[in-house]
Amino acid sequence: MPTVLIVDDTLFMRVTVGNMFKEWGFEVVGEASNGREAVELYKELQPDLVTMDITMPVMSGLDAVKEIIPLYPNANIIMVTALGQQRIIVEAIEKGAKDFITKPFEQTQLKMVVDNILGTYEP
Repeated sequence: MPTVLIVDDTLFMRVTVGNMFKEWGFEVVGEASNGREAVELYKELQPDLVTMDITMPVMSGLDAVKEIIPLYPNANIIMVTALGQQRIIVEAIEKGAKDFITKPFEQTQLKMVVDNILGTYEP
């Protein structure tokens, strides 16, 4: 069963995304509400996949990526962004994030990104 760490500062998004992953057969091994928690949980859990919000208190998702990728270059991180954050997305991808999805998104959009990253996407 693949594992996922969900990082978002809003509980509603963590629950919503977590339910999607559970429906797809993933184990949600952790949730974080800011980038600092995400870095610590990633080190502890080393999940197969991470959904990472960009705008969060304490530490942004971009800064968390900058800390995780040098330690774990094969980390599968999907950035979750609001419209208008293209510059940050480009930087996150350059720093090692695997892909991104823009809020609000449909469940099928996220599933396609996840399958593509984990190599299970079939068009």
